[in-house]
Amino acid sequence: MNSAHNSDLLRIERISKSFSIGDRTLRILRGVSFEISPGELVAVTGPSGVGKTTLLHIIGTLDVPDTGEIRYGDVARSELKGAALSAFRNAHIGFVFQFFQLLPEFTALENVMMPLLIAGPDRAAAERRAAEVLEEVGLEQRRNHFPSQLSGGEQQRAAIARALVASPRLLLADEPTGNLDVNTGRRVFDLFRKLQKERGLTSLIVTHNLEIAGRCDRVLDLGALSQND
Repeated sequence: MNSAHNSDLLRIERISKSFSIGDRTLRILRGVSFEISPGELVAVTGPSGVGKTTLLHIIGTLDVPDTGEIRYGDVARSELKGAALSAFRNAHIGFVFQFFQLLPEFTALENVMMPLLIAGPDRAAAERRAAEVLEEVGLEQRRNHFPSQLSGGEQQRAAIARALVASPRLLLADEPTGNLDVNTGRRVFDLFRKLQKERGLTSLIVTHNLEIAGRCDRVLDLGALSQND
């Protein structure tokens, strides 16, 4: 998903996923297929248990489907193994989670630096880049604060900065406003949307919030996408 690839088109092709619970099998995703155009922000909705987070984890290469394929431009998920898969995820996919997932023993700046430090040893460059992105999300004055010293909205802005620090082409968000009050959630989504547009990111957001879903370019009902095969 960079200049070496033909397109940032994201294709989900007949993805299925089941989980074993005791002696029974629970089918979560059934032949789910859709596409997301480059630069598009798509919301995925549906009732609890329909598999929204599971789908997001599969698209983000954090989980493996039972059947089907994910294509990121001209790269197929099935072609990525081991270290190559980890490197691809770190370079091309940004994640924003409901519960922020900031490491409590590190400052906001250090949390945002993490993806860059994983990718390479240049700490000074990572610190400069992280500081730039924290300024972009309005946290330049809070860079040396620990997560426990930040409000919920500030923690989510730091999490957005961390997701964007490596300049990914694909941004995945799992209920990014679900742990915030209504007004803070709106402000966080405003920032998310602004940065997504400015950077031309191909983005997928899982949400129960129909107001936020309605502000995306398109809404997909995951229950309707599952096939009864």
